[in-house]
Amino acid sequence: MSTRVNYISQLPVALSSRSREIRKQLRDFINFTSPPFGKNTIIFRRLHPLGEMRQSKRMRSPDSWINETSLEDRLETRKRQKRDSHSSERENKSRKRQHHYKTYEGHYLEARTQNERLEGKERKTRKPSPEGHEDSDCVAACKEPEKEKEKERDRDRDWHHYSKSSGNSRRSRRSSRRHRRGRRPSPSRRRSHSRSHRRKRSRSFEDDEEGHLIYHSGHMLRGRYEIVCTLGEGAFGKVVECIDHSKAGARVALKIIKNIDRYREAAVSEVEVLDQMNSLDCDRRYACVRMLDWFDHHGHICIVFELLGLSTYDFLKENSFQPFPMDQIRHMAHQTIRAVRFLHRNKLTHTDLKPENILFVNSDYHMEYNSKMKRDERTLKNPDVKVVDFGNATYDHEHHTSVVSTRHYRAPEVILELGWNQACDVWSLGCILIEYYIGLTLFQTHDSKEHLAMMERVLGPIPAPMLHKTKKRRYVHHDKLDWDEHSSSGRYVRKHCRPLKQYMSSKSSEHEQLFDLIQKMLEYDMSKRITLEQAIVHPFFDPLKKGPKK
Repeated sequence: MSTRVNYISQLPVALSSRSREIRKQLRDFINFTSPPFGKNTIIFRRLHPLGEMRQSKRMRSPDSWINETSLEDRLETRKRQKRDSHSSERENKSRKRQHHYKTYEGHYLEARTQNERLEGKERKTRKPSPEGHEDSDCVAACKEPEKEKEKERDRDRDWHHYSKSSGNSRRSRRSSRRHRRGRRPSPSRRRSHSRSHRRKRSRSFEDDEEGHLIYHSGHMLRGRYEIVCTLGEGAFGKVVECIDHSKAGARVALKIIKNIDRYREAAVSEVEVLDQMNSLDCDRRYACVRMLDWFDHHGHICIVFELLGLSTYDFLKENSFQPFPMDQIRHMAHQTIRAVRFLHRNKLTHTDLKPENILFVNSDYHMEYNSKMKRDERTLKNPDVKVVDFGNATYDHEHHTSVVSTRHYRAPEVILELGWNQACDVWSLGCILIEYYIGLTLFQTHDSKEHLAMMERVLGPIPAPMLHKTKKRRYVHHDKLDWDEHSSSGRYVRKHCRPLKQYMSSKSSEHEQLFDLIQKMLEYDMSKRITLEQAIVHPFFDPLKKGPKK
């Protein structure tokens, strides 16, 4: 009995040691068996952990300890199964992450934060330190492979296309669309090509966020006008240079109005005015731009004009704001006054006269050296000009809005809301002539009260009856302009403005005559302001009487 008890008490130890020995033999057998069996068994065991239990049952001998051995094998198998399952989960997760990154790389690029992009841009644009040592980030960026740099540039382009629209932003938007299309998988290359072709055609007639027509060089409008380049841009839309293929390749200017209701309405009004001007000036005696054609292009009113040169403002700017010579001022003033007088005779007020809206017919020039100023200066070959932009032109019988004209050329009656008429054009012309003479804007301000203070500094006090009648009571105190000369704005006005006659650079008769004309154009009271019928016969224009124009 005792022997039996001792045997039973030692049985677990015996079974345990025996099972380890059997397991070792099985392991050796599996690892060193022939390839068709051994390797396949190992692979099967890795993929299906339960397969090892089936092998164990098949290979073990039916001894008295087989149940104990199977139990331990089951425990070992469960441990291995957990390890294998955890390992396979980690492996699958890493594969999924990699697949996710590859598939949604484009979304990742677009979802990066703005700070990361700005930091990347700073690293690219960072300059070397004063000691000549480059920043560590800059050095790292320089060592970066060329491919990585190209990727970064592509990512920057994808980010920047969200910015404001311009020519460059439109181009980057188109490139990013092509880039995204390239990443998009397609079942058929031919079908993908046809889709991209259709997108390209439809994109030709898209508008940007501001309502501008999206176009490109070589774009054909109406099967006739081929776009060459952009000449200018404004609140109304854009002006482009075009080749008119129906007129032997003649160059024209095409004004493309935004596809927005209020600008379309203004454009229709401008077309009506231009059409009437064309019919009233058949022999082209007056210096007003001529409309050659107009049409509607997918919601955009397009007006075709004769192609002109630079505006008088742009010429001033490119000539470092050097004043025009006196003879050119006389010639330009005479043509402009005749053109605006033509409008006034036909019950029209331009309402937006400024140097930007007076264009040279041909802005070619030759360079001359000014020995007195010790610099090169541009001299126009031909000072002929034409008045443009009749989008705000108003008939006498039409409703007059309370505010007209660009700030610097706005008459005092408009600022004080006293009502306006054709005399507001005369005031604007007076501001333009003094700007041609000194090369700078006379009333350089963006505040109405400061504007009135500048007028008083240059022209003297505003008449009390005007201040008494104004609705703008915040500008007035006891029928005088409410203005503190000792404030910062007051000091600015006193420093940058002076009485009109002090702008004269010479005491000669022609200078005196010009300033006399300007003084009469800048008369506060619009009922006393000189008319253009009177201005055209002013002594300042006497030297031109020998010419054919009157």
